[in-house]
Amino acid sequence: MFDNDRSMSFIAHLEELRIRIIKIIAGLGVGFILCYFISDELFRYIAAPINENLTQNGSLIIVKLQEGFFTYLKISFISAIFLTSPYSFYQVWLFIAPGLYKKEKKYVIPFVITASLFFIGGASFCYFIVLPLGIQFFLNFAADYVKPNISIQAYFNLVITLVLAFGIIFELPVVMIFLAKIGLVDVKTLAKNRKYAILMAFVLSAILTPPDVITQCMMAVPLIILYEMSIIFVRFTIKGKLKKEEKTDA
Repeated sequence: MFDNDRSMSFIAHLEELRIRIIKIIAGLGVGFILCYFISDELFRYIAAPINENLTQNGSLIIVKLQEGFFTYLKISFISAIFLTSPYSFYQVWLFIAPGLYKKEKKYVIPFVITASLFFIGGASFCYFIVLPLGIQFFLNFAADYVKPNISIQAYFNLVITLVLAFGIIFELPVVMIFLAKIGLVDVKTLAKNRKYAILMAFVLSAILTPPDVITQCMMAVPLIILYEMSIIFVRFTIKGKLKKEEKTDA
């Protein structure tokens, strides 16, 4: 049995979580409506990488009657996630802020800015680099007499999966820096577990990307680089923290 104070604290924590989730969903709803008004332009923009690589005899096609409608909804929703990401990260910060010390709460603006930039940066890396190369790789397997008519649902599901996956994995340095700020990780621990991190990078890539070596490596390699960057950032973070503590003690 929990004591009354702890039970009340736990209930209050759940209530705070519920409020933040509702606000994030509300923000996504507003973003979805805004994005839906320009969904046709978003469709053309997201379809550009494959349209540039299709031959004159190939095209995106609709296989099921409702496929086009639901594709536009998905595009609007995913676009809303990126559009409202600063607001969503701010809500995440407000949820974890009560458990932080007063000096740690001042990192709200750097956290929101860097988290948003890394999230959007990961998606941009996927769209401008990984996606075109992946499309070329798959289309090269089609013989000259094969007409590549590709379902828009299959294509956009692939794009959505990859873009979100890259956006999320690019948050690794932000998460590591935050954990270092609150003293949950250090450089020695990260360096010691490097081999496990490399293994996990390839495992995650195999799960999140299509079953081809090129796309998997294009996710695993940046993830490993991000892990190494995290070690460097954490080292500087800890050094800065120690210097501040020395000044305070003096």
